[in-house]
Amino acid sequence: MKIDQTITNLSRRRLLQNGAGLTLGFCLPVLAADKLPAAGPGKAGAGLAAPVNFEPNALLRIGSDNSVTIISKHLEMGQGTYTGLATLVAEELDADWNQVRVEGAPADPTRYNNLFWGPTQGTGGSTAMANSWEQMRKAGAAGRAMLVSAAAQRWQVTAQEILVQEGVLSHVASGRKMTFGELAGDAAKMTVPTAVKLKEPKDFRLIGKQAKRRDTAAKINGTAHFTQDVFLPGMLVAVVAHPPLFGAKVKSFDATRTRAVKGVVDVVQIPQGLAVLAKDTWSAKKGRDALTIDWDDSTAFKQGSEALMTSYRELAKQPGKVARQVGDNDKAFAGAARVVRAAYDFPYLAHAAMEPMNCVINLSADACEVWNGEQFHTPDQVHLAQLLGLKPEQIKINMLYAGGSFGRRASKDSDYLLEVAQIAKAINGRAPVKMVWMREDDMRAGYYRPMFHHALEAALDGNGKLIGWRHRLVGQSIMAGSPFAQMLIKDGIDSVSVEGASTLPYAIPNLTVDLHTPQNVGVPVLWWRSVGSSHTAFSTEAFMDEVAAASNSDAVAFRLALLAEHPRHAGVLKLAADKAGWGTPLKAGPGERRARGVAVHESFNSYVAHVAEVTVKKDGMVKVDRIVSAVDCGTAINPDNIRAQVEGGIGFALSSLYQAITLKDGRVEQGNFDGYPVLRIADMPRIEVHIVPSAEPPTGIGEPGVPPVAPAIANAIAAATGKRLRSLPFKTAELVA
Repeated sequence: MKIDQTITNLSRRRLLQNGAGLTLGFCLPVLAADKLPAAGPGKAGAGLAAPVNFEPNALLRIGSDNSVTIISKHLEMGQGTYTGLATLVAEELDADWNQVRVEGAPADPTRYNNLFWGPTQGTGGSTAMANSWEQMRKAGAAGRAMLVSAAAQRWQVTAQEILVQEGVLSHVASGRKMTFGELAGDAAKMTVPTAVKLKEPKDFRLIGKQAKRRDTAAKINGTAHFTQDVFLPGMLVAVVAHPPLFGAKVKSFDATRTRAVKGVVDVVQIPQGLAVLAKDTWSAKKGRDALTIDWDDSTAFKQGSEALMTSYRELAKQPGKVARQVGDNDKAFAGAARVVRAAYDFPYLAHAAMEPMNCVINLSADACEVWNGEQFHTPDQVHLAQLLGLKPEQIKINMLYAGGSFGRRASKDSDYLLEVAQIAKAINGRAPVKMVWMREDDMRAGYYRPMFHHALEAALDGNGKLIGWRHRLVGQSIMAGSPFAQMLIKDGIDSVSVEGASTLPYAIPNLTVDLHTPQNVGVPVLWWRSVGSSHTAFSTEAFMDEVAAASNSDAVAFRLALLAEHPRHAGVLKLAADKAGWGTPLKAGPGERRARGVAVHESFNSYVAHVAEVTVKKDGMVKVDRIVSAVDCGTAINPDNIRAQVEGGIGFALSSLYQAITLKDGRVEQGNFDGYPVLRIADMPRIEVHIVPSAEPPTGIGEPGVPPVAPAIANAIAAATGKRLRSLPFKTAELVA
């Protein structure tokens, strides 16, 4: 998920200005062992209870059994957050990595807020490592200092004489040694330091190394807890019948057949549709399928995708609201020796995470407890409290693992959490409720990456120099109606819609970027992995290739000439091109055409370049053979995790080349992976990821690998065939020789 690179940038600046970067890490501990849920198969909190003696701050707990528990304020949804955050603490603590465990933090923005988002707790915008970089390290350093003080006091030596390694404190001169657990009780009596010294990079033993992931074993042996693993006494499972059109409502229904299904307990109407409650998921689904519903679609959205895109293209014929203006484009285009034009279309896209939306809620008169792969703690607390007439602090959220998200679980209006809360409210909280969405529910419920149309023009002088650039975008605003609207929508411009276009790094003397934001489009939209950059990187980098070709220039050299003032862009571009063997010929089989393509893009303050090698068969089928990536994301906390995220982002982006959510008369046509294909392992290319060494603070890595993939492949296809694919999803029929 992404909230937005702009949020990250604005919040980082505010953080530096206010000097408030470490205010959370040193609060008094609240969690205690006797408050944790009992451990056991299928129970939330299984395996978390441990003897606790020492809690120097809200982010660290050390047990007398030598366990070192890191409290993660960010969701682990497969991206490696638990490992990265634990690495930061363990590094400064000098803990034994094998004794480190990670626990999800409760919803509490006073202790666990995202430092880039102000008083808001949540995961997104590829900010987890970046906003926690110093905070988590200082939490570990504080714990270490208190342990050292305890040892020094017990042994009557100076702190400088004590060595800390792998969870053991030792006094070399006397040969005395004690483990963290043995000193935990004494350390708890020490004063929490107000200032600590952090390690120099040369002394790192975990940061920058291949520390093993903390979540892998539990996910392999089945002890990791996801929402589906939560079972509470008397719990009912709910499956909801949603309207087939966005904005439609229940007019009437007949639940006679549903109530006859064995296991069905109740049928309740909620604003989102009809919920069938049963003793198990299968019974609830069978009951839902047996409902007879008459829908009121009088106010529903009924337009189809093709008609909507046609209206976007018409809007693009007129100037929009200016997002960026440099120089005098009218003059540049009037005097141009050549003008290059192209338009690009992008469909709605679903998040399609492995784990569809689900949630468990136990509601009582004065409290609501939630179990969920929780990504948006504070907004969800606030929305649930408003619905239930409670205070946010009366909403207790247990953060479990999530099977992917790509932005979907950070719902700006908490849609699926409110849905299960409505169900629990409708039955007066008489039983805990687990709401389960089937894949079709997940695919058709909306909250998609918005559909967009881009129109671009470039002006070249007589020497083939790029002297003018116009970029017009048409698409729905994601930030409208979100908690970040006031910050990110200025003068009618949603900065997320134009990010990557309005922030184009190339030195173009005359540049205009403008935007149309269509109103009254009833399709719910949401941030999707890399958000605005997911479409702006394609349009800008594919068009830049077209402009380079029009000027008879090499695609890499043309870009580098325009990136003199952006060395980090240029650095990854040079590295990827060099490692890929840019400029050397590729061997092709009989009837095949092979070529390379390149793209470079910045998102979330990280810089990524991809070089793609493709083979186009005689029948037009495309095989992506190899992708060489270079990434500059500041200090590499865990290089293996960075490579995994770039590799995963490439696979995610490759899927999107052939995916689309389409509407026919307002109805979503896709329901499962038969109509919304996901990349298969056999189609995954060979991938090389090269990480630029850096001493800069870490930046995002969960999303930046996605944006340059599609344009690099499109550019490679064009180099192989001479044909430009300007609309997604790709249609291989256009490439038949």
